[in-house]
Amino acid sequence: MSQELARRLTDPTVIMAVLVAISVFATLYTLVGPYFASGDLDKRMKAVSSEREQMRARERARVNAELNGGKVSLRGQNNKSVRSIVEKFNLRAALADENTMNKLRAAGYRSQNALNTFLVARFLLPFLFLMVVGLYIFGGGHMSTYPFMVRIFTVVCGGFFGFYLPNIMISNKTKKRQLSIKRAWPDALDLILICVESGISIEAAMRRVSEELVEQSPELAEEMVLTTAELSFLQERRMAYENLCNRTGLDMVKAVAQALIQAERYGTPIAQALRVLAQESRDDRMAEAEKKAASLAPKLTVPMIVFFLPVLMAVIMGPAGIQVADTFK
Repeated sequence: MSQELARRLTDPTVIMAVLVAISVFATLYTLVGPYFASGDLDKRMKAVSSEREQMRARERARVNAELNGGKVSLRGQNNKSVRSIVEKFNLRAALADENTMNKLRAAGYRSQNALNTFLVARFLLPFLFLMVVGLYIFGGGHMSTYPFMVRIFTVVCGGFFGFYLPNIMISNKTKKRQLSIKRAWPDALDLILICVESGISIEAAMRRVSEELVEQSPELAEEMVLTTAELSFLQERRMAYENLCNRTGLDMVKAVAQALIQAERYGTPIAQALRVLAQESRDDRMAEAEKKAASLAPKLTVPMIVFFLPVLMAVIMGPAGIQVADTFK
């Protein structure tokens, strides 16, 4: 049974049919997907609003604790089952470091429950992948022609993949989020500059810009709303700008945050600094677009050779081949 299944799976016609089906599905999904995609702006704004309420609650708890001379407990309401697993196996000390929470924030996950879920996933997925790969290889009789140590190595590789899968997903989420922020950041700086030069404070400017950019980049709008909330509730305004840098992880955002921190500290005007930084951001975006355009020709070489050249040769040589076949007949 397994040999028959392997023979069918390795049949070139089956492989070609599967590749064609995947290509058709990917094309249809790319064309039709945006029309059925449900907007999650309300969900994002609701999450930001809840984050603001949690921030207000944390600050009130801190002030009350300082007045009472006690310590502050900032633990939020988390998933009890996930939190119990983390506390039982002490996963926070074993799997988390000082940069783990920063990575989650850069990916858009800011709650304590997100950290617990991430740690539980890193703890359970290796065993799950070990079990699935082991059942597939040893229980299903696959790779029976390979040596025993090769099959064991394959199972161990499956476990390692399960261990690093959460990190890969967080890294991909972070890259997509940073790309969205990077594309909309020059426009956001221009709008902030216009608001600041018109006499609006930086908090009101960020709030106004977040409303304008919510369609273009919900991620950047979310970060600006959070920064506005932190400017209102945190002890030092510098901490709000530093938190913005940590959540985004972009150099252009860090440069603007440093300019705002210096303006807050020394009382210098920030309009000129924002104008220069906005121009630099636009230049960087244009340079990146030119770089992608310059690399387009080498990237198209392989698809043209693989897909266009055989079709072109068939169109050119096909009639001649048919005439030669008729002549020999």
